[in-house]
Amino acid sequence: MSDLQDQLKSLFPDYQPTESPEEDTSDGVQQPIWLQSDPLICKYEKRKGKPITIIEGYDGADADFKALAKQIKQKLRVGGSFKNGTIIIQGDYRDQIMQILQKLGFKTKRVGG
Repeated sequence: MSDLQDQLKSLFPDYQPTESPEEDTSDGVQQPIWLQSDPLICKYEKRKGKPITIIEGYDGADADFKALAKQIKQKLRVGGSFKNGTIIIQGDYRDQIMQILQKLGFKTKRVGG
């Protein structure tokens, strides 16, 4: 670590190293990241003959819900979008999405079919 700091000092004379490395303040208990009072609605629809899964009912900021949409799409390796406060996932993935959401600390409710 000191080699890196020495190199930084030689490249940037005004560099001031920070002595506080990233601190782990957690006490071993994983706190839920997402705070949600009502359950998320996970429903199935067909649009233009193709199945989609819709997730709606999030109370928090759109940026957080958009990040959740990205995380779900990456885990399932499917396409989808975030529009008007809803997440639209291509295909019928209600069971897998509900498992992912429950692991993240959400309450979920299955609607349709």
